[in-house]
Amino acid sequence: MKSCWIVTRDHTAVLEWRDVPVPQAQAGEIVIRVRATAMNRGELVVGGAVHGGPEKIGGTEAAGEVHAVGAGVTAFRPGDRVCGRVRGGFAEYAAMFAHQAMPVPPPLTWEQAAAIPVSFLTAYEMLYPPYGKLKAGEWLLVTGASAGAGVASIQTAKLLGARTLGTSGSAEKLARLKAVGLDVAIGTRSADFAAQVLAATGGKGADLIVNLVGGSLFAECVSCLARCGRLAVVGYVDGVLKAEIDLAAVHANRYEIFGISNAKLTAGERAHAVRGFVRDVLPAIADGRITPFVDRVFAFDELPAARGCMESNAMVGKIVVRGH
Repeated sequence: MKSCWIVTRDHTAVLEWRDVPVPQAQAGEIVIRVRATAMNRGELVVGGAVHGGPEKIGGTEAAGEVHAVGAGVTAFRPGDRVCGRVRGGFAEYAAMFAHQAMPVPPPLTWEQAAAIPVSFLTAYEMLYPPYGKLKAGEWLLVTGASAGAGVASIQTAKLLGARTLGTSGSAEKLARLKAVGLDVAIGTRSADFAAQVLAATGGKGADLIVNLVGGSLFAECVSCLARCGRLAVVGYVDGVLKAEIDLAAVHANRYEIFGISNAKLTAGERAHAVRGFVRDVLPAIADGRITPFVDRVFAFDELPAARGCMESNAMVGKIVVRGH
């Protein structure tokens, strides 16, 4: 089968086309015929250029039909429409653990389904218990809100009845975010938004902050948290991995600071998150209350162009690549 690999050379992630065998479904796994996959910055930019690591087939999420099931898999059978986190979505076929697979609601296109797994599962873990615990009427602030996880967080927050603030340096992006539920748009790329957050929330501050940018905004985020506020550390696209922290403010206001990453999750923890998402959020996608936001769709052979589009920061939501 045709596949696209990510190889780290000189601290840069390089894409390479290769022909490799179709993966075989091992015990507890399924193999899907990939109909669409999606781009994720952490894999191609941060994952490749910062962390390095071994070469691998690219693509961490995909949607498609079940091609084969491994021993012990009873929840899915060949022909089922599924999406989820996979190993090697930049290929004609991809393997995934069955506990990561989710049914694709009938109204969704393959492209919309491929936009769900990484961004929406990340948003789910950030906003729902035991971490974000966002409630109706509370305020959510998302920095770098036009990213896939940012858009998913805004849409999920509206499902919960929360109010939303988001930052972006692009007026056009903020206008598009307003169309998917953003209540208060803050036009900035700098650490200068605390006053606007406090003004919008009547001096209270944000109950939950999702920081998708990194360390350059960390201190500013802490400064505009509400009492008993929660701060999610999700990414560091700014490349700033360290930041000062106001311990007195954290102490006095009972702040909670937590990270959301899949890097060290156990299989049980991953399965628990998927079950919760299927129970709490997927029904809203199925009935149209939430529509996965796909910015652009590329053909499989256009993967390098899709990567370039992502690195240009031109998108709102997800960039999706159709299967080969």
